[in-house]
Amino acid sequence: MDLLAYLQDPELVARFQRRCGLFLVEAPHHNQGKRIGNQARGQLRGHQDTNSNYKYKENGHAADVCGGPHYQVRNWPLHFLFLFSAGLGQEVFYITCLPCLHWNLDPFLCRRLVNVWTLVMYIGQVMKDILKLPRPGSPPVVKLETRVDAEYGLPSTHAMAATAIAFTFLLSAPSRIQLSQFQFEVGALIAATLSSLVCLSRLYTGMHSVLDVICGASISAALMLLTYPYWDTFDHFQLTSSASPVLAVTLLFFLSYTYPELDHYSTTRGDTTIILGSCAGCSVGYWVNQQLGQTFEPWGPLPVPLPTLTASGLALGVGRFLLGVVALVGTRQIVKTLSLWLLYSWYKVPGCDDDDARRRKEIEVPYKFVTYTSVGLVNSILVNRVFILFRLL
Repeated sequence: MDLLAYLQDPELVARFQRRCGLFLVEAPHHNQGKRIGNQARGQLRGHQDTNSNYKYKENGHAADVCGGPHYQVRNWPLHFLFLFSAGLGQEVFYITCLPCLHWNLDPFLCRRLVNVWTLVMYIGQVMKDILKLPRPGSPPVVKLETRVDAEYGLPSTHAMAATAIAFTFLLSAPSRIQLSQFQFEVGALIAATLSSLVCLSRLYTGMHSVLDVICGASISAALMLLTYPYWDTFDHFQLTSSASPVLAVTLLFFLSYTYPELDHYSTTRGDTTIILGSCAGCSVGYWVNQQLGQTFEPWGPLPVPLPTLTASGLALGVGRFLLGVVALVGTRQIVKTLSLWLLYSWYKVPGCDDDDARRRKEIEVPYKFVTYTSVGLVNSILVNRVFILFRLL
């Protein structure tokens, strides 16, 4: 228990930040404001919530009496490196960049990564809201992110996703692409480096304790180890079973709607719904492609040679990326607008910019699930056919 307490100590995170050149500069009356804030929270809720980062609301306004973060950066290269690394663990990054594997390399790899990513993220998000362990407090930690500050800490889903994506790709690629022993070893080094950077970035940004990060990476590794023998079996079921598309939509929507309830609003439910919706759309889309006999996977015996990087190939890849992102972002915007309009009309919500209404479960879950299911469908079914139309594939 002493070791667990030590690994969860926010001072350990603060020391890491200072070693990397990030220092907290306390604002005047900061401690006094913190005491007032704790008293206000107790009066509002009747108890102190275990997540000290949640800002309670009174009369619709956040009771943020401590002010924003004040810090000093003394090592700008490391600062930007860790901020960039933190971005590699965001859901938006995966939803935007995972399709690049589908468009430019092999839809099989994209499908495999989406499946594993969805599994580890759902388990990680649910564990957060069941365990309800707090993020590191500030002070002594510098907080560089605010969006997810109301979420609980353990496990770090950034660490889980980075570990799962990097090493699932490493394990899956050799069966699809010819890799020499040297290339595989380089790939292993890159996977370890990227996942480690994302893990360390969660300490640098002050969003997780050392224990959160270790548990996140360990849980992800354990899930991969337990499920690895069944990856090919699941892939066959996903592509060939007539029950696959129905099960993908109904089960993933059910998991979204029955996500654990909290006593305050948190972004975890919405983010989880986005992930599950994306997976549902991709799963149905890949099944449809299989039935149509056009999977866009590499021709010939596997593994195929690694594509040679040429100027024309790079230009086509950039063109596919830009057109694909436009298609996905456009789909997201159109379906989001239509689904919100329909839900607001159904539930008789006045106005179109009511954030409180949008956070209601009966509105947030359906609109996000439908929106990102549509994004997954467009990615897996439509985009490659548009590439053929424009002679980009």
